[in-house]
Formats: sequence, structure tokens, C-alpha cells
Amino acid sequence: MLDNQDGRSSEDADATSRRRALKFLGAGGGAVAASALLAACNGVQGGTGGSSSGTGNFPGTPAWRFVFINHVTTNSFFNPTRTGLADAAKLLGLPEPQWTGSTEGNVAEMANAFSTAVNGGADGIAIALTDNNAFVNPTKQALAKGIPVIAYNATAAGNYPLTYVGQDLYQSGFLMGQRIAKDVTSGTILVGISQPGGNNVQPRLDGITDALKQAAPGVVVQSVNTGAEQANELNAITAAFDGKPDAKGLYAVDAGSTASIAQLVKNRNLQGKIHAGGYDTLSDTLAGVQSGALDFTIDQSAYLQGFLPVLYMYLFRLSGTLVAPPFTDTGLTFVTKDNVAPYISANSKFEGGPKTDIVPMPASIPLPPPSSAGH
Repeated sequence: MLDNQDGRSSEDADATSRRRALKFLGAGGGAVAASALLAACNGVQGGTGGSSSGTGNFPGTPAWRFVFINHVTTNSFFNPTRTGLADAAKLLGLPEPQWTGSTEGNVAEMANAFSTAVNGGADGIAIALTDNNAFVNPTKQALAKGIPVIAYNATAAGNYPLTYVGQDLYQSGFLMGQRIAKDVTSGTILVGISQPGGNNVQPRLDGITDALKQAAPGVVVQSVNTGAEQANELNAITAAFDGKPDAKGLYAVDAGSTASIAQLVKNRNLQGKIHAGGYDTLSDTLAGVQSGALDFTIDQSAYLQGFLPVLYMYLFRLSGTLVAPPFTDTGLTFVTKDNVAPYISANSKFEGGPKTDIVPMPASIPLPPPSSAGH
């Protein structure tokens, strides 16, 4: 039966929309293409094959088992990441991926978890490549066995993941350094870092330092090792400030350290007396931005870092490697007092909150930066 103006059946039209989305995704359309693909899939009803979820016109697919290997498995920053991977799996009719690795950034534990996943016949592995060397051989072994490997949250030079899903870490640090230079032009700033040298945070610190050398050469960056255990970060940043009470700014390059700075500024009643800022959207951090304890925090879309790797591994297997997963920068949004209200009122799973309902759209959408497509 023909029911479209151009004479195509609705099934033909749906198939065309899926093919266009797949083509865009393979060409590097990233998260936008993923959304288009899912919309196309959701629009197809009554396919003869059908995935195990009953969504889309895909052939029946096995219950592929994906594994996520993480460096701080209990850190609350990754709550939305875990929600994202679970949501994607449910949408695609897959078992919820395994969440494993280390609780405190232990590279050996992560490497063991990686090898266990490879030897256990995982169907896909997503790993935060926090170390340049430890995961090279496991990645090679996985690929040799036909197991796709995707880096998320952190990637490593010299390794061989199919792609990376996460923030451009150095660039985000550089932009943060430029933002700091607007407020602090001389003196010492303290910058908390949970894992010095780790690929997940060190590039940000390097970016901050390089930006300040250019924009505010009178600023001295003093890094503070706050440790990978979230519960100890407040003590570490407090001790550092007590040792440098004339610091002109308190900043951090990870979620836990940033939340600790917000607590410290609140506890010491330092609002308006010292500049501060950092990363991510933990509840203490958002409250700190709202109260003025923090000048800003940077949102890197932790939810997408769980959702997209599942989608990419699924499509890679479904297409027999034809749909290559694109490099996906999950972005950078400066959250300030001017735009923090929606984060707090939504309290949504997308940013680590408990609410799972649809977040209402605003009446209008602020203009993003002008497109630089084609350059």
C-alpha cells in the first residue's frame, strides 16, 4: 500500500530514513546522528524480524554483553554515565552492561578487568584509557578476537580504540584557564587534581597552565593531589588552602575536588572573597554555583559517555563493522549563576539527579555559537 506523496510505502520511507541516519553516523555525525537513527528506528512498527526489544526493523540480534571498565567505579560523577549505558541497553534490548574496574584508580586492577572481559568473551568493551601503556596489549587482544573497544571519558596516545567518546580534555582545560585569567591576573591559585598524570585529568591541568602562561603570566599554578577516593578530597583541598591562605583562587579538574572546593568555600564563608571553579555537576557543585561559592563549573555530558558507547558498539556489531563509530566530543558547557537554575530544578538523571521523567523544554533556546561547518 502506498501512503506517501512520492509513492513510497511507509516501510520504504522508514528504511530510507534509517539508511540516511546510518550514513550520517558513519561519516562522523556523532550524537546528532545517533538521535536521528533512534528516531528512525522508533518510527518502524511491525517489522518481521524486530530486535529483542521490539523496537525498529532490525533483524533479531543476540543479547550482546558489553563491559565498561572504569577507574573510579564508585565515584558519583559516573552515576549519569551508568544511567546512560543502562538506558541505551534497555532501548536496544540488550542486557545492562557490566560496570567494573577499580575503585581508586588502580591501573593494574583495571588491566585485570580488561583481560577478564576479553577472556570471558565480551561482545564489546568500553574503557577509560587513563594510562598510556597498560591497556595497549589488552586492546590489541580484544580486537584480534573480534571484540570492539571504545575509549570513553579518557583516551591515550599510542593505543588502538575504535574511537573516543568524551570531552576534549586539554581544550577544556585551556578554555578554563582563559576563564580564570578574567578573574585572577597574579598570585597563586590552587588546583585540585584527583589523579596526577592520569589521562582523564592531567590534560586539563596542562591546558589550564598553558592558557595562563599566555593570558595571565603572573599567575602561579600550584597543583594539589586530592587522591582518587572521593571521600578524602575535601581534607586534601582544605589542608592545601590552610597551607596557602593567601591563594587568589581555588580550582579543580575533577568532579570530587570541585565539590570539595564548594564545601570549603561555604564552610569558611569565603563567598566573594576568593575565586573558585571546576568541573561537573555534583549536587554540592551546583549548589555552590547557585550560592556564589563557585564562579562556574564545566559540564561534560557524563550521560552521553555511557549512552553513546553502547549505541556505537551495537551498531558496529550489527553492521559487521560497516558503521564505524565516530569520534565524539561530548562537549563543554560553562555553568554559571546565570544558567544553573535549570540544572537544579530538573534534578535529572541526565546530570546525576534522581528524577527520570522528561525535562520540560524552555520556551526558547539560546543561540549557540555560529556554525563553522566546512572549515
